[in-house]
Amino acid sequence: MANAPAARQALTVLRLLARHTEPVPASAIARDLNLPRSSVYHLLAVLGEQGFVVHLPEERRYGLGVAAFELGSAYTRQAPLQRLARQPMLRLVDATKHNAHLAVLHGRDVLYVIEERAPGRPPLVTDVGVRLPSQLTASGLAMLASLPPQQVRALFPSRDTFVQRHGVGPTTLSGLRSVLSRVRRDGFAVEDGTVTPDFASVAAPVLDHVGHPVAGIAVTYPAAEVTEDQRHFIVEQVIKTATDLTRRVRGRA
Repeated sequence: MANAPAARQALTVLRLLARHTEPVPASAIARDLNLPRSSVYHLLAVLGEQGFVVHLPEERRYGLGVAAFELGSAYTRQAPLQRLARQPMLRLVDATKHNAHLAVLHGRDVLYVIEERAPGRPPLVTDVGVRLPSQLTASGLAMLASLPPQQVRALFPSRDTFVQRHGVGPTTLSGLRSVLSRVRRDGFAVEDGTVTPDFASVAAPVLDHVGHPVAGIAVTYPAAEVTEDQRHFIVEQVIKTATDLTRRVRGRA
């Protein structure tokens, strides 16, 4: 495997470029990856030939190319996250006897991509394809709590961005930060009646290799029917499932 180190370095360059919101100078790439500049220029040339990197001569910087976008689009089409999550979600429903769902962040909203319904349980508003304000949902709060503070601030720059369904939930950035601080402390998120009256949810995030939240896993249950001990068990199962899926996507637990 003589080319393995070069392939590893090329992938490292792509990951570094993906972490930045703007193109990056070659000198910064060499510095951040602790590589000789000559090696970095060689890697960038090869990646550029294949369309994964584009050189911006006027800015003397490098950014991701069209081939990187095509690769990301192919990932979305193949839906590997949903495929990897299906069996863990089924086990979660079997263990808790309540409905479970998986959601991803989409701007300030969460988009539900999987719902596994427990036998005899009623349908919920969290059906596949439904979007809800992230700050009102347990899965959304679990993901928001894993984002950098500046990203949360960019998502919620003013009071107008705080949508409510039943007159409950955070309405200011400081109020949301207080909720997210509690989520980080506890290791899971809770919502009670903010999405649907008389129903509560607990959720935990699924993280990628840099600790970024790629999804949130939640269980929703009738609040009056679940004892405190049962709720603790649900929390344990949700965290266990989120940790399992984090490992499956080679994320950082």
